[in-house]
Amino acid sequence: MAKTKVFMSFDYDHDESLKILLVGQAKLEDSPFELADWSIKEAIDENWKKYARTRIKSVDVVCVICGKNTDTATGVSAELSIAQEEGVSYFLLAGYSAGGNVKPKSAKSTDQMYNWTWPNLKTVIGGGR
Repeated sequence: MAKTKVFMSFDYDHDESLKILLVGQAKLEDSPFELADWSIKEAIDENWKKYARTRIKSVDVVCVICGKNTDTATGVSAELSIAQEEGVSYFLLAGYSAGGNVKPKSAKSTDQMYNWTWPNLKTVIGGGR
C-alpha cells in the first residue's frame, strides 16, 4: 500500500527539533506516511511562493506543526494559505504536549489542533479529522 505523502510546515527559527521528531516517526516501520517535502527556509518572494505551491500541490496532505511562536512564522502562514488556495488537505499538529501551541495567522478559526501522539498522527494523516 502506498504511503501518504506529507508536506511538513514548521517554524524553522523555533521548532526545528519538532521537524526532527516527525522525520523520525516517518521512518518507523509501521508509519503510514512519508515526508515528501518540508518547509522552505528562504526569503518569501514570488519565486519562493511558486516553488512552495508546486511542492504543496504534489502531496496528499500538509502537516502544520504548531509551536509557541507559529503565529509569527510568516513562511508557515504562507504555506498554509497556499494549501487552502489549492484545496490540499491539511491539519494542525500541537508541537508541544505541555501546551502553549498557537495556530499560524492564516489558520481558520474552525481549524482544530490535534495532540501529537502516534495514534492521533496516524489517524489525522489517514484523513480522520
